[in-house]
Amino acid sequence: MSPFTGSAPRTEEWRHLRLTLDAGVATVTLARPDKLNALTFGAYADLRDLLPELAREGSVRALVLGGEGRGFCSGGDVDEIIGATLAMDTGQLLDFNRMTGQVVRALRECPFPVIAAVHGVAAGAGAVLALAADFRVADPTARFAFLFTKVGLSGGDMGAAYLLPRVVGLGHATRLLMLGESVRAPEAERIGLISQLAEEGEAAATARTLARRLADGPALAHAQTKALLTAELDMPLAAAIELDAATQALLMNGADYAEFHAAFTEKRPPKWQGR
Repeated sequence: MSPFTGSAPRTEEWRHLRLTLDAGVATVTLARPDKLNALTFGAYADLRDLLPELAREGSVRALVLGGEGRGFCSGGDVDEIIGATLAMDTGQLLDFNRMTGQVVRALRECPFPVIAAVHGVAAGAGAVLALAADFRVADPTARFAFLFTKVGLSGGDMGAAYLLPRVVGLGHATRLLMLGESVRAPEAERIGLISQLAEEGEAAATARTLARRLADGPALAHAQTKALLTAELDMPLAAAIELDAATQALLMNGADYAEFHAAFTEKRPPKWQGR
């Protein structure tokens, strides 16, 4: 994501989500607890626009995505989205589906790690938002359900058919996307869908602790690691090794690499600069 800006000013208020910033850690909260944080057209659009804006500002080093109330996110709002899409023509439907995919691309392409803090339900689009994060921290109440076939649509929504097999394997992904079955936290941890299982009620706090650890670390190294993990998914080995070599050569010219050596020599913790 380019750091260069045009004439558009910084967004001062996000109407469809809540954003807080704390010393390099951004917390984005889906805040419709009465609707289990069901997504609206505006919520999708805000997520699509927020992530590139944070990337351009350059101060965010880790982001926590969570939901207010009893669950993480129950997916698209049945009345406000599913009902509305029945009246759309093909061009409008394509625009909408492309927008939801842009949210997933923004989560994967932003230059900082994203941690989904999951409690309660993460269903439909909510499950895909968690899937697109770099880390999924969940408490024992968490349950994931890719419900798209249950409403008569393809299970491969918003990049799910691309991402899920790469996280849990083709066999588990086929079952989850084809049948739309709910997967509770113990099984989700067993198949690799959860990165870290937190104590009950502690998913948000555990995610913030991880975000602080990441934000206090070498941000440029984290950004390049994330970029390589995404870029190399479909590369042959020779191309991946060449890309690794070029990336390491660039980072070896960076301030953080020199800082590590200085800190090691002086027997002190490194003071990471993120460049």
